[in-house]
Order: sequence, then C-alpha cells, then structure tokens
Amino acid sequence: MTYEGLEAFLDRGKAALANGPVAVIMAEDLVEVDTTIRHHLNIGFRTLVLLAPAELELTDDLAARVERVNMDVHREGVLVQAVNRVIDAAPGQWLYYCYNAEYLFYPFCESRTVGEMLAFHAEERRDAMLTYVIDLYASDLGTFPNAVSLETALLDRSGYYALARPDPDNHDHPKERQLDFFGGLRWRFEEHVPEDRRKIDRISLFRARPGLRLRPNHTFNDEEYNTYACPWHHNLTAAVCSFRTAKALKLNPGSTFDIPSFRWHNSVEFDWTSRQLLDLGLMEPGQWV
Repeated sequence: MTYEGLEAFLDRGKAALANGPVAVIMAEDLVEVDTTIRHHLNIGFRTLVLLAPAELELTDDLAARVERVNMDVHREGVLVQAVNRVIDAAPGQWLYYCYNAEYLFYPFCESRTVGEMLAFHAEERRDAMLTYVIDLYASDLGTFPNAVSLETALLDRSGYYALARPDPDNHDHPKERQLDFFGGLRWRFEEHVPEDRRKIDRISLFRARPGLRLRPNHTFNDEEYNTYACPWHHNLTAAVCSFRTAKALKLNPGSTFDIPSFRWHNSVEFDWTSRQLLDLGLMEPGQWV
C-alpha cells in the first residue's frame, strides 16, 4: 500500500503494525533502497514501513510487500518524529529503524529469524537492544564515487573504543551500564563530523510502550533502554552495517576532496556474514547459542 504522508498511514494503515516485528526504513536518497528492503524482509521482519520520497520507484514485488509512506525525508528530525508516532500507534510491538543502504546483522542471522532472536531477548527481560553502526565503504572511490558497492564493501577491523557516558544529573558520574561507542569512518575522519554525531551506538531494536520517546542522539527517555546489558550477565548485541557515513563524507563538498580513499591498513573485505562480525567483536551472542 502507498500512503501520502504519515498521518494517512496511521489513519488507514495502522492495522499493519499489529504484525510484528516491524521495521521502519527511511530512504534518504535512491541508493540501494531495494537491497535494504529485501535484506530486512529476508531476516524476518513481518511488516516494513518505508518512508520515501515520491520519486522513488519500487519493483512490483517489493511494492506489494511494504507499507510505503511518501513524505519529505529531508526535513530535520523526520525519522525520529516518525518513529515516535509509530511507537504511539504500536504499544507492545518490537520495532526497528534504519536508513537505506543499512543492513541489520545479529548473531546467527543466516539461520535464525529476527523474531526468534527478539523472543529470546525478551525472555531475558530486555526491552531494547544495543546495535553498533559499522561503517561500510567501497574499495575504489574512483569506480564508486558515492562510496557504495555491495560487491567490494570494506569495513574497519579495529579502531573501535568506548567511553563512560556521563550523567549530567549526577555530577557527571558514569551512567550505569551505558557507554558511548566510537570508531569507523566517524573516528578516522572526525574533523569532518560534528561532535554530536560521532557516536556509533544506536538503540535500533526496542519494544514500544506508551510514553517512550526516541531522542535525536539515538537514545530513549527510559534509561534502561539505553543500557548494553542487564545487571546479571551479558546480553545480545547486533550490528547495523551502513554505507551512510561513507556516502555523506563523499557527497559533502566540505570533505569529498580531502578523501581520495577510505582504505587503510585495517580495512578488510566484508563477507556479509554474522560470523565475521562476531569474530571481530562487533557484536555479542550473549547467552544465545
């Protein structure tokens, strides 16, 4: 179904949100929208809400499988606002959000659905899951000037780190079970990235409930949702493998000419498997084996 605006979707298409887990994907541009949709449908999202510009064209098979919402995707904060509206419309439902050219990976995703993974996570009394946004980039920017190439994608195998997250309401003491994570292109080219956009952690998977609000920095107004694990043991984490930062750095006139290549000595080919991400320590299986 296609809806002209979010209000029309929430008015006439809200029933689709009862069939979860639900993915909300915003197409900022027309790059790899089809592969993003197919990836998330293939790992088991039962409803996919696509926020897209009107000029985007989908193949008939994809158009039949998504709830398409035509809207102005370039308005400031539009994804956060849309996710919060979906939260209000789907209490109790597991939700996920990302942009186009981003791909969710979790432990054993090749053989287990996202629904199975979230069922286990819920059994551990968790209502949210930490994900790391892992930057992908084309190996040759001369051949792929927008930095996007699924066939030659590279990622950084090291250079990731975490810092304590200060609590301004408690004299800046570290928040319990919360960290700020950094690395990838936002770290290597930080002079081109605003300070408030350098973190790579994102609470991408969560269970909606009344009053819950996603904030612009990818955290929630419920501090427990922002924790990486429960108090008694490690929990599952996942990765959102993303070309978004590479695209932005190459399309931004202020940075594109300073970056002839993203490749460095710690670049490795991405093999599009959860095993590689687990081996690199970019996500954890927790107690899920």
